[in-house]
Amino acid sequence: MGWLWWVGLALALGVIEMLTVDLMFLMLGGGALAGAIVGALGAPLWAQVLVAVAVAGLLLFIVRPLAKRRLEAHTPKAATGAAAHVGRTATVVADVTQRAGRVKLHGEVWTARSADPGVVLPIGATVEVIRIDGATAVVAPTDQHPSTDPYGTALP
Repeated sequence: MGWLWWVGLALALGVIEMLTVDLMFLMLGGGALAGAIVGALGAPLWAQVLVAVAVAGLLLFIVRPLAKRRLEAHTPKAATGAAAHVGRTATVVADVTQRAGRVKLHGEVWTARSADPGVVLPIGATVEVIRIDGATAVVAPTDQHPSTDPYGTALP
């Protein structure tokens, strides 16, 4: 019945892997499953531990690096957080100068400033986010005509 503890350990490691997605706990879970198989065949505890450690070590140092390279090669890099806003368009809701202003960006009102010195972007102008400095969007004018009013509702 000791093999059931190995299966429980493998399941727990599988849950941890789902939270981390690093392939490390998955490999340790594979070692635990190997220990469960050896235990179900009637091997003593020392043999179960030896097989579990050996299989987990092989998986960690041989299979995991190969699997990570393949996973990283086939997973697109996605920008997250503030970096995801760079390149998006926004609508000016309060005149934007080099020092201050506000834009509606992806449903939220952000403080903004113009990327170009001396340029004033009027209310309703469509702008593009060049970069994010802290909690301020640095914007530049685009060639698009505004399709929404400053409050984000569609214009006729």
